[in-house]
Amino acid sequence: MLTAVAVAIAVAASAAACWLITRDRLTEQLDTTLRTVDVNSGYVQALTAACSGTAPDGMRFQPTPYTVQLVSVEGEVCTSPEKSPIPAQRSDVAVAERHLPSSVHTTKARNGEEMRVSTVPHRGPVTDARGNRLAVSVAAPMDQVTDPLNQLALVLLIVTGVGVLGAATAGLWVARAGLKPVDRLTEAVEHVARTEDLAIRIPAEGDDEIARLSRSFNSMTAALAASRDLQQQLIADAGHELRTPLTSLRTNIDLLVRSERSGRQIPAADKEALLSSVKAQMGELASLIGDLQELSRTPEAGPGSAGAVRVVALHEIVGAALERARLRGPTLTVMADLDPWFVRAEPAALERAVVNLLDNAVKFSPAGETVLVRLASGELTVRDHGPGIPKDELPHVFERFWRSPSARSMPGSGLGLSIVARTAEQAGGGVRLRPAEGGGTEAVLTLPGAATPPPELPTGEGPAEE
Repeated sequence: MLTAVAVAIAVAASAAACWLITRDRLTEQLDTTLRTVDVNSGYVQALTAACSGTAPDGMRFQPTPYTVQLVSVEGEVCTSPEKSPIPAQRSDVAVAERHLPSSVHTTKARNGEEMRVSTVPHRGPVTDARGNRLAVSVAAPMDQVTDPLNQLALVLLIVTGVGVLGAATAGLWVARAGLKPVDRLTEAVEHVARTEDLAIRIPAEGDDEIARLSRSFNSMTAALAASRDLQQQLIADAGHELRTPLTSLRTNIDLLVRSERSGRQIPAADKEALLSSVKAQMGELASLIGDLQELSRTPEAGPGSAGAVRVVALHEIVGAALERARLRGPTLTVMADLDPWFVRAEPAALERAVVNLLDNAVKFSPAGETVLVRLASGELTVRDHGPGIPKDELPHVFERFWRSPSARSMPGSGLGLSIVARTAEQAGGGVRLRPAEGGGTEAVLTLPGAATPPPELPTGEGPAEE
């Protein structure tokens, strides 16, 4: 519709301009023709005599396509025989009075016919009956102009109609062809909203906006499908991990309840062992739930939001984590070499990541061994002397709930290193594990920062909010 309207306006404007220019040219041509008609003094004298009734009998006027008439200063006209008189206009009288050199105008004859009239002064000696000077008017019907204009208007109207119809048809075809990809995209979106089927893909060809939109939609559905798969996998893995401590808790509690109901007392040592097991399983459940909450927290919400990011002293966080590690591994020697390093991160999340790295080293190090911790130029290295990780298992260590087959019997949720990787990524860094020389594993956490604090964090003071 918009295309048809635009074409209609353009064609109508062109047609109107063409019609007006043609009218002006035809009228100008007719005026030129009327000015070139020569009315001599003899014809004027004969016409004056015919109008005054003094013409001799049998006088004949030669037929002419023009209407010739004399105009007096009083506005009286004397018209050639067999022609309808044309009322004199003020401009004609002004020419007769010699106030105007000439006059050209359009008016109607007494019979209603539209005429184009050209009036000039009569330069000969002929005057009217009162001796007044005369003007000579030569007129021709305006149908010489109006008939071609009417034909031209009809042609232009037909051309305009055909142009508008063609433009509307072409516009409709172009619109339908152009909107087909949009229709496919709409149908795909409605299908996803109705069925939640994220496997649908839209063919994307070319580099236009519709193709880009289709590719963006395909990327979005692929990302949503991957996110849903990860969510389902997380739920399945969490359920699997929760089942073991819950089963152990239920078994231990059933034994205690059965003992109380039956009146058969469990030996004190066994009861103490059951209670210790219940307490350990409760701690494992609390740790697992805490890890799940940490992983489910988005960077845009909660304590890990951008508003909670601060300039923190990484060496101080590592120092605090070392004290906890020494308490958890009293039989181990924990040696540290920490250089000052300041980073921008969420303090609680960063502390939890460092603690997880140290806990892994403490958990897998045999009694009497040494755990080496070094912080230099933003690179935190934690080296243990444990059994190490096979090379084929290294790509999986940061996956959620993944645990090495050799460590399945040890406490833990399998989420610690996932939390470390996520925290490092949010802080703009990274983490990796590699086999250490002489056995064991070396964990390397790299975070961007500086050895000196920014101006808003003076040396020796606690972390300042950015």
